[in-house]
Amino acid sequence: MSKASIQVGENGRLEIHGDLSFDSVPWLWNHCRARFSERDELDIDLSQVERSDSAGVALLVECLRLAHQSGKTIRFFNIPAQMLAIARVSSLDQVLPLQRD
Repeated sequence: MSKASIQVGENGRLEIHGDLSFDSVPWLWNHCRARFSERDELDIDLSQVERSDSAGVALLVECLRLAHQSGKTIRFFNIPAQMLAIARVSSLDQVLPLQRD
């Protein structure tokens, strides 16, 4: 399993790398949450996610919830097929602001 990391890409998006799991998501949540104080819009690129379980989708839901509470905009780019399948099971694909590049 690959360790998760987060960094700012050349295009200004937060890029999440590695595996999203119950072990890595709490750490990633703290870093994503800290970014909300820095920006009015937050774009998160998921193209480098190698594997995700339901905790990864829960991370997206929590980021969306925080964005709504703080009156900010969030968009998720390049959601991997595995995460999209999990989101579709519970119709979260209809709620999450998913974007294509």
